[in-house]
Amino acid sequence: MGRTNIVLDDRLIQQAMKISGARTKRETVDIALRELIDRRSVYEALRRLRGK
Repeated sequence: MGRTNIVLDDRLIQQAMKISGARTKRETVDIALRELIDRRSVYEALRRLRGK
């Protein structure tokens, strides 16, 4: 696992932590990345089913 420093919008991270139930900023970012990947995977699968 790599280490990366990023600047986060404090308001967004607090909202995301509240919604996700995450306890840390790292956990919040991890949840958000996994959610993005899951959503994109579903979107791409649906596109393939539609034939586009």
